[in-house]
Amino acid sequence: MDVLIFNTATVDFRGSQFEFTEKLVGLGGLAKCKTVDMPQYSQQQYCQWIGQSSVTAGGPANCAPLMAKAGLTTAVGVNLGRGEFGGLDAVGRYFYDVLAENNVDMSATYVHPTLPSGITFIYETQSHERGGLCYFPNANNEFNFEYFKKAFERLNPKIVYYMYSGVSDSGDANGGKDLAEFFKWSRNRGGITIFDSATLAGDPKELARNGKLVEGYKLLAPSLFEVDLFFTSFDEAKLIANTFGIKRYWDQFGENENCEYILNFLADKFWRKDNRTRIFGITLNNGAIEKHITSDNIASKPKKIESRFMAGGAVDLIGAGDSFRSGLVSYVAKNIDSFNAGNIDFTEAVQMGNLFAALYVKAPLDDRYSNFKSFEKMLGFIKSEKVFGTFEEILKELA
Repeated sequence: MDVLIFNTATVDFRGSQFEFTEKLVGLGGLAKCKTVDMPQYSQQQYCQWIGQSSVTAGGPANCAPLMAKAGLTTAVGVNLGRGEFGGLDAVGRYFYDVLAENNVDMSATYVHPTLPSGITFIYETQSHERGGLCYFPNANNEFNFEYFKKAFERLNPKIVYYMYSGVSDSGDANGGKDLAEFFKWSRNRGGITIFDSATLAGDPKELARNGKLVEGYKLLAPSLFEVDLFFTSFDEAKLIANTFGIKRYWDQFGENENCEYILNFLADKFWRKDNRTRIFGITLNNGAIEKHITSDNIASKPKKIESRFMAGGAVDLIGAGDSFRSGLVSYVAKNIDSFNAGNIDFTEAVQMGNLFAALYVKAPLDDRYSNFKSFEKMLGFIKSEKVFGTFEEILKELA
């Protein structure tokens, strides 16, 4: 198995009918909510919404099908709720079928006997301002590391991807140390490890601007010592830095300078000289900045890699970071020996992430995976170094 992705199975429901989110998080806010606060919509109502184009599978569905379309063997280990739709509730059935139809191995699914499948409600306002976003983890809240270790042993993946830190009571237990121990356990069995975080604390841009810290980011610290790959958005990176005690007025410096400062800080704080390759980075709206250390303990300076594929506007930016990491992970999985030896092409790896992100955010909501081709074809496309004026030109070249 190339990649095994764990946790945070959710289905995203978008619509103007979800005004209740304002009461829980306010306009522009996002939060992890409790099952008891979830509206009591019927299974039939969920089925009706699922038949509409405003519903998409999220979490691992933002990345696993992309990797599978690229030709990687990909599996997902998630919790879904029990119900009358082939053993799953309506939401879980939809999530399961979307991934299975895209050739994702779903054999590591755990069916929770009492909690429903995870749901995210996204309020679409009439004024087109960013509405509230409420995530109800439900079955995801009881992620069991011991159960999913068995899935790892059975599938023997090259890469283990946990998404997301901060959204599961069990997954985040013991101050994040349980997840860090899981990563250490996986690495000792040959798995390359990656995880990412969820803000779930309001508008990250506004929080970062005001120098706020987010307590939930403290959960990252134990795992940042263990993971091999870590990329986060610029606004989240500032919040992470704030939470770890950096006192810096971000507005007084340029974007690149701030990113370099954060990456150097994270490397100094969390990288050990233990003869293994690691790459940390920050995604931007026009590419990403990466910093790596090779297996012979030589650390690079932060380097910006501009995306060559962002011509034209995005349809929907939700999942942009997940799709970027999908491309990065795909490249590492296809070059696993070079990664372990420390001589992988880090620029190409990031550029593959840039391509995956562009192909995802520019696709229609009801057909998010249609633009993806085989890894070999996309790699040849990256190596060509062509410059495109429109996204249509990119798709034509990839066809």
